[in-house]
Amino acid sequence: MASVPADEQRRIVAACFARTGLTVEELWLRYFALGGDVSELELDAFLQGVADLPRVQRDMVAHAVNERLDEVADVRRAPYSGGIGGEPRPRGPLAALVGLLHGAHRTSPERLPAIIAAAGRALDLEIAVYLADHDQRQLIPVSGESAPGRVPLAIETSTAGQVYQHADSMVTDDPEGPRLWATLLDGDERMGVLEVEASGDADLHDAALRTQCRWLTSLSGHLIAAAMRYGDGLDVLRRQRRRAPAAELLWHNLPPLTAATNTVVVAGGVEPAYDVRGVTFDYALSETTALLAIFDAGRDTASGGLVVSAALAAYRSARRDGLDLRGQESAVDKALSAQFGEDVEVRGTLAELDLADGGLRYLGAGREPPLVLGGPEQTTLDGGRRPPFGTGPPGEIATARLRPGDLLVLHTDGLAAARTGDGDGERFAFADCLDHNAGHVPAEITRRVLQAAKSHCGAEFTEDAGLLVARWSGPS
Repeated sequence: MASVPADEQRRIVAACFARTGLTVEELWLRYFALGGDVSELELDAFLQGVADLPRVQRDMVAHAVNERLDEVADVRRAPYSGGIGGEPRPRGPLAALVGLLHGAHRTSPERLPAIIAAAGRALDLEIAVYLADHDQRQLIPVSGESAPGRVPLAIETSTAGQVYQHADSMVTDDPEGPRLWATLLDGDERMGVLEVEASGDADLHDAALRTQCRWLTSLSGHLIAAAMRYGDGLDVLRRQRRRAPAAELLWHNLPPLTAATNTVVVAGGVEPAYDVRGVTFDYALSETTALLAIFDAGRDTASGGLVVSAALAAYRSARRDGLDLRGQESAVDKALSAQFGEDVEVRGTLAELDLADGGLRYLGAGREPPLVLGGPEQTTLDGGRRPPFGTGPPGEIATARLRPGDLLVLHTDGLAAARTGDGDGERFAFADCLDHNAGHVPAEITRRVLQAAKSHCGAEFTEDAGLLVARWSGPS
């Protein structure tokens, strides 16, 4: 390719930019995605002819212009300097993201941390991956080249754990140099954290680099969550002990522990994590509605896991068929009576939250009514009562209204029944624990409340503990 003088290249690039229909800001965003590292003001000065750019940066601007021109027919393209032998190779954040996507294609789950580390090196960063164990007590380093010599970190007491609790990021100035801790997220579900150290000229205090790290962290979380669905290599690291078969079934059927739209955040959890026998929960979020359910078949029967799974399957089927709360209730009742006769019963709550105005419709088939937190004191929603599912008759659907910021809480008997000693000691102060932790994000509320209940009863639950919370932020 013949070389193009810098002034001539700038003149033609500016003329071609005028045909793109883009603003300078829109062009800068495209240029930045290619790995460009000059500011929007410097780019504008270059286009106006009052400042020059290095050759590589000029070619990236030309490439960003040409990408737009490819979307517009019959226009002249901007020239490159000629010194690169063709279009510029992706650099910086684009190279990191492309490398991560390319490397993750058809890879085994346990290879992902090394691929994430390789993507980080495109940004002059050294990255190690930590995954939260299923008890959410520790962050476990994934062994290999990305985490040599690292040890588990306590979520309650470490800097990494503090970042995990707040689903945030933080730069610490350690004696060995700055270190960035960033929460590894799949959507809004916390998977663990990334530990990021700078190499070369990278500055972890730079806002642009931290934005790039956030992109990398988000994509990494999605890829790790997806990989766990087809392989056990990473999930095995998160297990601190063997999970009972009934617990395995129930965990497999759970939705993500956290999810959100622009108006509602939902989070849930169950205990004992490795021996849950008869509790599950579910939800479905849309633009207009949040549908919530929690079911409890108890710990006393060997078939509790199968019974509660049947209730969950009937609820999901009815919900996905577009049935309303009454239809969902009927489907659960019919499925339980048809499959197990009159010998089983399932307690629980079904709820439907209108995200436009906070209107709530619900019915409860158990001993523990829903709670609402947000005002000066907790509100118990004690309407809509009926016998346990599977035993009939249908219940009355009750209504309530949430205010923006309110927290809706569905829970099972296991939280109120948790006691010290051999199950006959002091009850767990569930309501007080909720009040104490209500200021946290929903995922952290569920983690803290379940951990507090577990500590109170010494991990000896007489009833399974299930908790599902939803915070409505108000109409969009």
